Amino acid sequence: PLCLLTLLLPPLGLGAPISPAEPISQAYSLALYMQKNTSTLLQTYLQCQGSPFSDPGFSAPELQLSSLPPAAVSFKTWHALNDRERLSCAQGAFLALTQHLQLVGDDQSDLNPGSPILLAQLGAARLRAQGLLGNMAAIMTALGLPIPPEEDTLGLVPFGASAFERKCRGYVVTREYGHWTDRAVRDLALLKAKYPG
Repeated sequence: PLCLLTLLLPPLGLGAPISPAEPISQAYSLALYMQKNTSTLLQTYLQCQGSPFSDPGFSAPELQLSSLPPAAVSFKTWHALNDRERLSCAQGAFLALTQHLQLVGDDQSDLNPGSPILLAQLGAARLRAQGLLGNMAAIMTALGLPIPPEEDTLGLVPFGASAFERKCRGYVVTREYGHWTDRAVRDLALLKAKYPG
């Protein structure tokens, strides 16, 4: 009878929570690595677009995309976020960024086919953003948080967009990729301190 009882009990390992320390550490390392490459990506992108993008000191903070959440947020607002909100924001942003980086890569294949370095950097950025998405999903699972469903963040893309409009779109995407990576490093540093290995 005792043997029968042990067969009916669920195995202990199945419901045991996974420590979030390891996925947090992996995500933090990847985000730091990404951070080292974001300014290079933006500079390469701007240099390949011609004037006014390649002009010294070019910056257009007023340019935004409605399909891409801006990373900028006041310190007070950011600090008040809980783990779930912080991770959900980052998850949504990097999901949007992977889709937007694919679009920018396609645009640049058409606009700058002779720039293999830029195309390779855009492809690498997209793969890293996907990797960070996977890491964040692992963190959310370990913390028992629901993972937001994947969405089509691009919506309807104007395929008749002019070359200048596509260059502007790519500028916003590569700039926001850098800003979101910086924010992810800060988010993950907080989590790392909260859940030491």
